[in-house]
Amino acid sequence: MIRKERKERKKKLVWEHFTIEDKSVDKHPPVKCSYCLKEFKRGVPERMQAHLDYKCSNAPYNVKSQFGQQNTTSITGNFNDHTREKEQQSLEILLTEALSLAEISFSFVDNPLIIRFFKRLQTSFKLPNREKMEEIKMQMNNNTQSSLLKQTRIEITTGFYKEAEKGHINSIHALGECYYYYRETEEDDVIAFELYKEAAEKGHIDSIHDLGKCYYYGRGTDKNEVKAFELYKEATKKGHIDSIYNLGECYYYGRGTDKNEVKAFELYKEAAEKGHRDSIHSLGVCYQNGIGTEKDEIKAFELYKDAADKDNINSINNLGYCYQNGIGIEKDEIKAFELYKKAADKNNINSINNLGYCYQNGIGTEKDENKAFILYKKAVERGQINSNTKLGYCYQYGIGTEKNEVQAFKSYKEAADKGNIESMYKLGECYLHGIGTEINLSKSHEYYNKAGRIT
Repeated sequence: MIRKERKERKKKLVWEHFTIEDKSVDKHPPVKCSYCLKEFKRGVPERMQAHLDYKCSNAPYNVKSQFGQQNTTSITGNFNDHTREKEQQSLEILLTEALSLAEISFSFVDNPLIIRFFKRLQTSFKLPNREKMEEIKMQMNNNTQSSLLKQTRIEITTGFYKEAEKGHINSIHALGECYYYYRETEEDDVIAFELYKEAAEKGHIDSIHDLGKCYYYGRGTDKNEVKAFELYKEATKKGHIDSIYNLGECYYYGRGTDKNEVKAFELYKEAAEKGHRDSIHSLGVCYQNGIGTEKDEIKAFELYKDAADKDNINSINNLGYCYQNGIGIEKDEIKAFELYKKAADKNNINSINNLGYCYQNGIGTEKDENKAFILYKKAVERGQINSNTKLGYCYQYGIGTEKNEVQAFKSYKEAADKGNIESMYKLGECYLHGIGTEINLSKSHEYYNKAGRIT
């Protein structure tokens, strides 16, 4: 009797989402889930599909069976829409924080390939556009999403804590990041410092850099710029791009080492060539002012434009300054105003000040002294020293506000005490003529001297 050759049965689609561990086993080979890596000694399609439907939290919605999708909907019941909306917001916050910490431009999410990737990865998640992410970032900075943001951060921290307990070096560092960036108390800084230290001692390069950052700013430990410099230098030798930039900053300002503008320029250039956006900006500053290199305003403009395209807010401001003053490009006051406004809307204090100056003098826009005064006041509240001088000027001459010489004197003094030369001169003027204070010729002479303008 001739036996018919058995046709090979076509495997169900569920097999596409599992890895076969032993291909020598024909009927029910051992398999591993591609999403959560759970292993099954016997690959049974019905059990595998049930795993994707109900057990695997990492499985994309579109790999679930029709029943599994319906069941997911029925389980969530009346609050399904609310749950999805909450999950969407939580993921948006998480993505915004991740891109911010990695210094990746929000334009990342407008890339067509990225949009396709996220659609394939999780069909139920609607990828926010650049404008939405900028809005989320601003809300996060203003803490207007505090409840959901806090819950999301707790979930993130808990996940890293579990892995850090197992000694996973990347999780130890990531847990340190949580305590550093989600800081609520000074104790959080200490914990972050200890976690960075633990991972750094095991050779974790990001932790070596971040430990340097703690010493540099005095967070979680005493401020020690020499130690910070040494740690940045150690991480730089291993090619750590943020450390290359920060080492450049140390040389630029003479922190933890002797000031060396040539070395600063070289380090900024090295990191800029690797795409580091803050270094691209700093390199532009060097070329604009001839710091550590020959002055080249055209190169400065090009670098500011490059960094601005990568969402470096300081470069957006400096690009505006270039257009306002015709530095490396033809003068264009309207373009300057637009750039200052763009950066000011992102809370750049220098741009808030510059926007006020535009309104005060009608540069690239209609003159509006009241708006100018409001912007100077806003910039002062955020610590912009030059705005103190301009605010004092507004109070002294009644520009955009009622004339108030006492308040003018206070504004000048506040800026002068922080080293602003123009305010030192104005303070000398106040003491000389009794503007907002009593006449004091000795004090007047002192402040004129400090300003380098001896009467």
